[in-house]
Amino acid sequence: MGKTVLKINLLTAIFVASLMNAQLFRTKDRMDNLEGFDNQKFSYGFYLAGNNFDYKLVLDPKFGMDGDKNLVRTKSSYSFGAGLIGKLRLNDNFDLRFEPGLQFVEREVYFDTQSNDQYASGTTAYPPFIPRTLTEADKLRTVKSTYVDLPLLIEVHGDRWYNSRPYAAAGVNWMMNLQSNNKATDDNQQGIFRTTASNFAWSAELGIQFYFSRFKLTPGFRGTFMINDEMVSDNPDTPPYWNAAIANGKTRALMFVLKFE
Repeated sequence: MGKTVLKINLLTAIFVASLMNAQLFRTKDRMDNLEGFDNQKFSYGFYLAGNNFDYKLVLDPKFGMDGDKNLVRTKSSYSFGAGLIGKLRLNDNFDLRFEPGLQFVEREVYFDTQSNDQYASGTTAYPPFIPRTLTEADKLRTVKSTYVDLPLLIEVHGDRWYNSRPYAAAGVNWMMNLQSNNKATDDNQQGIFRTTASNFAWSAELGIQFYFSRFKLTPGFRGTFMINDEMVSDNPDTPPYWNAAIANGKTRALMFVLKFE
């Protein structure tokens, strides 16, 4: 995985460097491309995204911690997404963007919570339960998610310099998880990890827009951070090996986006 990420980063760096050489530093006999493009009231396009999604967990001090040891760990993975772009020009420096898309995500959550057997007699907040020996299948949850991502962003950009200009954007997202399992009656005791279906997040993005003779290409980096807790509690009769160990869990993601307009 590490070598693959290094190759991706190297190819991205070469790609961006080539763009910068072509668009920024070669000034001889260069014409400004798409001169009136950004004066349109509305414009459209699409984007592709390479993603890294993870959970930021706050663990329950009783069921999720054993002294200073975290009993629940997460592992992110690289995935992809794609979507459409709709832009409304507000003035020379501000645009309003709506970029609906699909994000395909897979993460791992590992519950090393066998030590919670010590609470089998019950606590003030949890009823007694019969301990069970956790297998690797019990401990590992592979969480697949398909998010319908609906971000609304305010973009601010600098003045155009030849065939490029920098920009920054920020806004809010509504993210519908089509694989949340939130309505399932089974839970982790039967191997079903449940999360919320409807979620809200905020996003921030930085990048550079490059103008070619027929289209505008925008590579950028976007961070998306969930606002609400996504964890759905296990059923009352389920032992506290799983979601009881998590007090709060929210998605955080870093995306490399490549936009075509």
